[in-house]
Amino acid sequence: MIQAQSLTKQYGSKTAVDSIDFTVQPGKVTGLLGPNGAGKSTTMRMVVGLDRPTSGSVIVNGKPYREHKAPLREVGVLLDAKAVHTGRSAYNHLLALAATHGIPASRVREVIELTGLQSVARKRVGGFSLGMGQRLGIAVALLGDPATLILDEPVNGLDPEGVLWVRQLTRRLAAEGRTVLLSSHLMSEMALTADHLIVLGRGRVIADAPVDDIINASTRGMVRVRSPRATELAALFARPNVTVTSVERDVLEIVGVTAPEIGDAAAGAGLPLHELASINGSLEDAYMALTQDEVEYRTGGGTADPSPERTASELQEVAR
Repeated sequence: MIQAQSLTKQYGSKTAVDSIDFTVQPGKVTGLLGPNGAGKSTTMRMVVGLDRPTSGSVIVNGKPYREHKAPLREVGVLLDAKAVHTGRSAYNHLLALAATHGIPASRVREVIELTGLQSVARKRVGGFSLGMGQRLGIAVALLGDPATLILDEPVNGLDPEGVLWVRQLTRRLAAEGRTVLLSSHLMSEMALTADHLIVLGRGRVIADAPVDDIINASTRGMVRVRSPRATELAALFARPNVTVTSVERDVLEIVGVTAPEIGDAAAGAGLPLHELASINGSLEDAYMALTQDEVEYRTGGGTADPSPERTASELQEVAR
């Protein structure tokens, strides 16, 4: 388990992490999300003792990381896959790390096979592709068979097979009762992988809840309906708190009622339906709504939705 209490990090006058509290529980994949500059990497670095908190505390498996006598056996970490001597082979890099903790060479061979590095294990790391470097970083994290995994952008540079492998690996490790914390900017992948999300914005926790709760709180479901009598169908739902939009001939998008309610109303009125489909909000939609006021580095040319259904502050309050 990872537990942070009033965790704060300042660099001069800049507050990178602002008195945050969170708990990453075992048996779940917890995603750490946030825009660039939100404090994700700084938070991860403080968890494993690479940055010292200005105030507050964070413990891993009951104590600060630096107090663990065999940290590789407690916490597996991937923060920078390039932090490897480029002249070493993958095998020798892992073997050297294993020697520091009395981990046998057989375990080195196991993680090489597990991460798909067999064909390049004896090659120098300096010649590795980005994806191969990521696999080596994950192999390092798994080397001590730790109870806690912290992975920063683990699918960066991986091909589709590799992305699927990381998803299945992290979910399997969580199913074994381990604590898994990972960050990613790929919302579609996080939606498939994570059970719980912690969302940071400008160094603060703006949401800490299960994935489905965050999506449901930040987006509204919509129903797509196709009918040759769409105009008559739309008239059935001319009521407060229901929005009916005609997107093309015979097609309506309705917000504020469920698909069964629409089907029942259409049947009662004798109106034929050729399509009736619920369209739920995505994690990407929810993330954009939550962080629309928290982006520190904003590109030009884009325009935010001028009339969101809920303000970002309201969404953050619901998601906590």
